[in-house]
Amino acid sequence: MSKDYYKTLGVDKGASKEDIKKAFRKLAHEHHPDKGGNAEKFKEVSEAYSVLSDDSKRSQYDTYGSAGPAGFGGGQYQGQGGFEGFDFSGFSGGQNVDFDLGDIFGDFFGGGRTSRKKQKRGRDISVDLELNFSESVFGAEKTIRLTKNSKCKVCNGTGAEGSSSMQTCNSCGGQGKIRETKRSFFGPIVTEKICEVCEGLGQIPKHKCSSCSGLGISKKEESFSVSIPADINDGETVRLTGAGESVKGGSSGDLYIKIRVRKDHLFKKEGKNLITELNIKLTDAVLGAKYSLKTLDGDIELSVPAGAEFGQILRIRGKGIPISGDRRGDLLVKLNIKIPSRLSKQAKKDFEELRGEGL
Repeated sequence: MSKDYYKTLGVDKGASKEDIKKAFRKLAHEHHPDKGGNAEKFKEVSEAYSVLSDDSKRSQYDTYGSAGPAGFGGGQYQGQGGFEGFDFSGFSGGQNVDFDLGDIFGDFFGGGRTSRKKQKRGRDISVDLELNFSESVFGAEKTIRLTKNSKCKVCNGTGAEGSSSMQTCNSCGGQGKIRETKRSFFGPIVTEKICEVCEGLGQIPKHKCSSCSGLGISKKEESFSVSIPADINDGETVRLTGAGESVKGGSSGDLYIKIRVRKDHLFKKEGKNLITELNIKLTDAVLGAKYSLKTLDGDIELSVPAGAEFGQILRIRGKGIPISGDRRGDLLVKLNIKIPSRLSKQAKKDFEELRGEGL
């Protein structure tokens, strides 16, 4: 009796290879005998997939059906041994079937391919560093102190006492990993895991370091010098590679320094320029005057021109934020004119005369 492979997989006759593969993947998960599924049903969907996933077999099936000139085989399920009389050659990468065992059945056995040994890496550390405004503009050299897991100075991270040499790990035979073979429906599946005895190193010390008890790391306070670049802003981060926590047999993590900039009551940033404000008297705005002005480079004398207006900006070149080399932005000074709230009789008379003159 001819079998309806399309119906078995629940797809239309015009289904694409990808649709057929998706349908088989779903049914294989549902009926796989090693997952408590129906072995007979699994055999049926596997047989249907082996035919419909191969162009030549599918063409022959579409023409003659499953009971055509050559047939496609049947067979009986034999538990862990597999199917008797059913061709699974395509499941291991043969030319007959477009099939990836590791792709479809990987989660049945914890992975159809051996796992790669991953490089161990210590934990990253994040700390905050507060800067004053001037340090954020010009940069600074700072020292960070923190307590963390570091490489043991006595054994240099080996975990061995003094000049004690290392010896091959008996648990893994020096491989650093344990290979396990599991029997499965499709045959033996080989997996690998990191050796817990030597932590993947393949060697263990003959005598453990008395300082770190063979761990290769110890917790202690360390100091790090860090160069803070010029024009750094609040919330930005500086990374010190390898300054994080250490781990035996692997690389150290990184240290991330998050910058906190204290606000300044005189200066603000605007691009590569600095902005400050200067309060001047009304008479000085009219007649002009000289004022002492604070800058990040020290006090300077600023000439306020006669006829200065409220909100006028005076530009002092080269007193802003460093750009490159000796180049710097400018310092922009915003003028605020102080209007007196009280006037003497003479001052009031003088202003009345000025108003009479149209000023």
